Amino acid sequence: MKKEYWYVIIAYIVMQLSSLIGIPIIAFIGAAMGKSLEEMETISIPYWLVISFSLTLVIVLLLLRKERRTDADLRGASSPASSAAWAFAGVFLALFAQSIAASIENMLGIEMGSENTQEIIKLIERFPVVILVSSIIGPILEEIVFRKIIFGSLHKKMNFFFAALISSVIFALAHMEPEHVILYSAMGFTFAFLYVKTKRIIVPIIAHVTMNTMVVLLQSVFREDIERMIKEAEKIQSFIGGF
Repeated sequence: MKKEYWYVIIAYIVMQLSSLIGIPIIAFIGAAMGKSLEEMETISIPYWLVISFSLTLVIVLLLLRKERRTDADLRGASSPASSAAWAFAGVFLALFAQSIAASIENMLGIEMGSENTQEIIKLIERFPVVILVSSIIGPILEEIVFRKIIFGSLHKKMNFFFAALISSVIFALAHMEPEHVILYSAMGFTFAFLYVKTKRIIVPIIAHVTMNTMVVLLQSVFREDIERMIKEAEKIQSFIGGF
C-alpha cells in the first residue's frame, strides 16, 4: 500500500477519535468567552463534527492530489456519460441492497432502524449544518478510505468477492453498530461494485452522497409530510375495508 494511503487511514482514524479532545476544547473556549457550560455541551458536538470532518477532507485531498490527475486516465475507466448513468443507477442499487439486507436482519430477529442514523437526524434537526457531514463530507471520506484505499488495495491481491467482503465488514464495523453488519456490508458491496465497474471513485461517491441526502431529507425535512400521507392512506384503507 502506498504511504499516502496509510496517511489517509491514519488521518481518518484520528478524526474518529478526535472528539475525545476536540469537544472538551470547544466547550472550554466557549466557557472562557462567557457562555454557559450547559449551552456549550449542546453545541460543541455539532461544531466539532463539522470542523473535524472538514479538516480531514482537506488533508485527505491534499495527500491524494497527485492521484486526482491520473485516476480519470485509467484504462477501461467509464466515460463521463456512462459514469453518470452508473452513479444514478447506483442509488437504486444501494437502496435495493439495503432493503434485502434489512429483510434478512428482520428474519434474524434484529430490530429495524439504526440508532446511529437517528442520533444524526436529531442533530440535524437542531443544527442543520450537520447535514454537510452526514450527506456530503462523510460519504466522500468513507468512499476514499473504504473503497478506493482498503477495497482497492485488497482487490489487487484477491478476487472481487473477498476484497468487497473484507472491506465491507470493516466499513460496517466502523459505524459502531455490529448488529447491522449485514445492512452496512450490503451497501459496501454495492459501492465496491460501482467502483470496479466504472474504475472511477467519483461514481460510488455520488451514489453514496445522494442516498445519504435522500435518507436525511425523508427522515427530517419531509418526515411530517410522510407521516401525514401514511395516516391518510391508513384512513382510506380502513374506510375501504369497512365498506
